[in-house]
Amino acid sequence: MIHFQYSEYLLSLAAIPVMILLYVLLLRWKKKAAKKIGDPFLVKQLTKGFSSKKFNGKFVLFIMAFSLCGFAIAGLVKPDGTQKINRRGIDVMIALDVSKSMLAQDIQPSRLERAKQVISKIIDNAPDDKIGLVVFAGRAYLQMPMTVDHESAKMYLSTASPDDVPTQGTVISQALKMCYSAFNPKDKTYKSIILISDGEDHDDDALKIAKQLGKEGIMINTIGIGSPQGAPIMDPETNSYKVDDKGNTVITKLNQDELSSIAKNGNGLYQLYSTTNEVANNIKNQLSGIGKEATISDSSYEGFKQYFQYFLAAALFFLLIEFFITEKNKLNKKVIATLAIFFLISNASYAQNVKSAIIKGNEAYKRNNYDAAENSYRNALKIADNNTTASYNLGNALYRKDNTDEAVEAFDNTIKNSVDNATKENAYYNKGVAYQKAKKLPECINAYENALMLNPNDEDARQNLQRALKEQKKQQQQQQKQNQKDKKQQPKQDQNKQKQQNKQDQQKQNNQPKPQPSKISKQDAEEKLKSLLENEKALQDKLHKIKGAAALDKPEKDW
Repeated sequence: MIHFQYSEYLLSLAAIPVMILLYVLLLRWKKKAAKKIGDPFLVKQLTKGFSSKKFNGKFVLFIMAFSLCGFAIAGLVKPDGTQKINRRGIDVMIALDVSKSMLAQDIQPSRLERAKQVISKIIDNAPDDKIGLVVFAGRAYLQMPMTVDHESAKMYLSTASPDDVPTQGTVISQALKMCYSAFNPKDKTYKSIILISDGEDHDDDALKIAKQLGKEGIMINTIGIGSPQGAPIMDPETNSYKVDDKGNTVITKLNQDELSSIAKNGNGLYQLYSTTNEVANNIKNQLSGIGKEATISDSSYEGFKQYFQYFLAAALFFLLIEFFITEKNKLNKKVIATLAIFFLISNASYAQNVKSAIIKGNEAYKRNNYDAAENSYRNALKIADNNTTASYNLGNALYRKDNTDEAVEAFDNTIKNSVDNATKENAYYNKGVAYQKAKKLPECINAYENALMLNPNDEDARQNLQRALKEQKKQQQQQQKQNQKDKKQQPKQDQNKQKQQNKQDQQKQNNQPKPQPSKISKQDAEEKLKSLLENEKALQDKLHKIKGAAALDKPEKDW
């Protein structure tokens, strides 16, 4: 929809009525001055070379030029569909097992860390694919919805841990269902699920769900992380190996049969983890076969077609004519025509340079050449420093280069110079992503909230806001734990004072008179001792019964 980017500059047109009023007062003053001379014939002779029509025409031309300049600086624009980018790729949901069994170290440094490395490499190998992330253990959670922002995907991946899922276990069926629900059914694209797990504690529904998804054309590839021989689980809370209810060390083993069956029912590939590059390349080859003909159009850039140059060219043309019109001399038409053509060409070249610089930057951005893209966008801003398209795209390029501070500054300039709410909302959203990557959670939360105020229906902003709030709460809890730990640690000086006080108390006790020997008889003492032993035996029997009942209530597994 056509609109003015800087509508506040239209207030400059309010000066036109003032100019007209001043011009009318000027004409009245001239008439009064002519009357003061007295002789009409003499006035006519004196003003013989003066043309009132040309004088009025010059004023009209000036007013028209001023009005056109007001429209030019207001920036009439229309959304430009030519800035949309076509990408070739498929939709990929990654299901990552974050149960405690993934903390086993039969694959160094741990199963979970190796799984994260594999996923990161898979994301790098799929620049044209949409990526989503589901984490699961005893329950499944959507960690990140489908997106082409692979940097955000890696950020969410890096924070995944067993703490994200309070219920332990391995419910692969729920993870597959969650991945399926994350796909957009309206997108006519190829879809695939990549499941990374050790397969332990699998549920019977996983094979049924995999078979159903396979019939719907969704490919399921599985990656086994671990070893069939198994390994103990390091519990980070106790810093020791996890034990079961009988006190035996828990050994977690890779379930290859289950993962292989899921891949087979999902028309996909199962592979045992060997090396990160080998596994990621195998997945790349597997997905490339189904994504050759998939073409998706994404509006990754906020592009506009500018019309200010036409207003500015017309204003310069009228000013040029007004300059060569005199109240006495004849108009030099050839000179005016030559200069008019010169200004029109130069102005059109000015507008074209801005647009061509942005397009050049977009092409470099698509090739992942972010340095060249940054230079092109900065060249566009040198010509038009308030161009919101150039500043917005510059922020994206700087973010890709991990230059978050300058990226935020570019997004702020976009917000400042734009009057279009959609552009502002996109800038606020990307600003939030940049702050989240820089671990500046308060600023990140504020940016997402501003984005949602402009567009309450932005689900990506809502999901990211929830993640940021969750991370902030986690940091606050860690800080509280640290504060409590600091309070428990007494200074060395206080410990010395306590030791000295204990020594003084001991000396006071030594100085007290010693108790006299008891006068109780030997027979009475033996009876009292026998009674105490009977009471202690009854108490021990009672405790054994309570302990046995508690052991029955304890869950079998929590890993």
